[in-house]
Amino acid sequence: MNNRDPFLHHYFPWLLLVGILLNIPGLWLDIIEPDGALYATIAKHMVLHNDWINLYGNGADWLDKPHFPFWMAAISYKIFGITGFAYKLPAFLFWLLSLRYTYLIARDLFSEDVAKVSVLIYTVALHSTLANFDVRAEPYLTACIVAATWHMLCVNAGKHWRHLVLAALFAACAIMTKGIFILITLAGGWVIYWLITKQFRQFFNYRWWIMIALCFIFILPELYSLYVQFDLHPEKVVFGKTNVSGLRFFFWDSQFGRFFNTGPIKGKGDVTFFLHTTLWAFLPWSVGLVGAIVYLIKFEKNRDSIRWVIYGSTLVTFLLFSLSKFQLPHYLVIEFPYFSIITAYFFCELARRSRLEHLVTVQTVLMIATLICIAALLYITGIKNGIIAAVTALAIVFFASVINYQNAMQQILFKGYAMAAMLYIFLFQFFYPFLLQYQSGMQAARVIPEQNSHLPVAAYGSFSYSFEFYSPGEVQLLRNGEYLDDFIDAAPCYLYTTAAVADSLIRSGVDAEIQASPKHFHVTRLKYGFLDQHKREAVVEPRYLLYIRDEDTM
Repeated sequence: MNNRDPFLHHYFPWLLLVGILLNIPGLWLDIIEPDGALYATIAKHMVLHNDWINLYGNGADWLDKPHFPFWMAAISYKIFGITGFAYKLPAFLFWLLSLRYTYLIARDLFSEDVAKVSVLIYTVALHSTLANFDVRAEPYLTACIVAATWHMLCVNAGKHWRHLVLAALFAACAIMTKGIFILITLAGGWVIYWLITKQFRQFFNYRWWIMIALCFIFILPELYSLYVQFDLHPEKVVFGKTNVSGLRFFFWDSQFGRFFNTGPIKGKGDVTFFLHTTLWAFLPWSVGLVGAIVYLIKFEKNRDSIRWVIYGSTLVTFLLFSLSKFQLPHYLVIEFPYFSIITAYFFCELARRSRLEHLVTVQTVLMIATLICIAALLYITGIKNGIIAAVTALAIVFFASVINYQNAMQQILFKGYAMAAMLYIFLFQFFYPFLLQYQSGMQAARVIPEQNSHLPVAAYGSFSYSFEFYSPGEVQLLRNGEYLDDFIDAAPCYLYTTAAVADSLIRSGVDAEIQASPKHFHVTRLKYGFLDQHKREAVVEPRYLLYIRDEDTM
């Protein structure tokens, strides 16, 4: 693009700051179940036992995911203590790193304007922000992928050898986050680019083979940990059987086994899932992304451009996800930097031709629709301080509507950010705090005094990852009544359980005092009956935290 936007330079840092600030409140919110609380608990076990090799989850050896995110969270716990904030902080820092590398890729392959718009788009894309609140592996994975890609671009351009080392290091961290399949995302775009441009010699370029060798050297800590925990202990029962190899799972079952649905963990897939998921996950920019893809197909004339590294990687990864039997919305997050670059390029091309007016209308409609949806949810749920939330959202729409815009690009970005501001203020200040009241395990755990952290704590009849994480010490998982009897004999102790079990124990003569009875609902599986303030009491269930006394001391 030859013509630079004279106004983008002035408002870019301010919009970027607003976007980052909109992501920050999620760091202080409690960890939501199930996956985030499970991963936080696995890292907690690492720190409590000073064991950086073995992963434990659900009360047993845990083989589902590699170590890197847990190592990052555990390091953060060592520095800041075992808290929800400490769990989320390293992921947020990696997300900031991914913003930087997104900028560098877009700047080098397109232009500075495209780079700035790309970062602004990515910063407030819906599921990217949600991933900073409900932290899994994606913030780490996304940062490592885009970082490795940019350093590979530098290697391709013949720059300093340190880029080769850094590309291998980030690629290794990505592998130690999600598995060996990540190499398909990293290499897919390059393979397509080399095939299109007939650069067949690149397949034998020593630099790439050195990078692969370094990459496998850097993942040795992961391989060693898996070998020590599983391959050296064939007697361990994993996935319901013995003789489970951690190395085989890492290189095959966790990736290819899932893709072909032949591994120990099976799923069901729909090839159209990510098509319709993208339409909401990439808001407020999803319509622009659809237009960008159509534009690239019809008008991108430079078919042998190195930009195909990005286009190809995006396409290969999306097809891989769609054909896989494992499909969850958060998987898409690793595509967001490339989605943002493609969308930004489209916006800038239309701006150069003064043809952005229709997209301005789209952003206006989305902004108004968001206001209506927020108002409807506030009315249905009866959330505390809902009037403040409604007035805040209305004020944001008003200011976004009366600003004296300099051009259509500014209007698209500002209205997109207005929609994001409404949505994230509503979610992080009102909606999620409302939901987390019904995450009963966390509410019960907070009742246990820190001075009683030495007492045994267990869950029976109802298990909660948030109870395990927020309890001051470790939590035992009691899977049958025999274990429960043995646990009660170790009183004084704390027990998290259902109302039926609590009532049965007290009726049987166990000297138990109810410490808390929080209301429970599976808050990540919302239903209208729960959201409706008039029907909510009929669908929530009580959970109990019992303090069981030692009868011998009575």
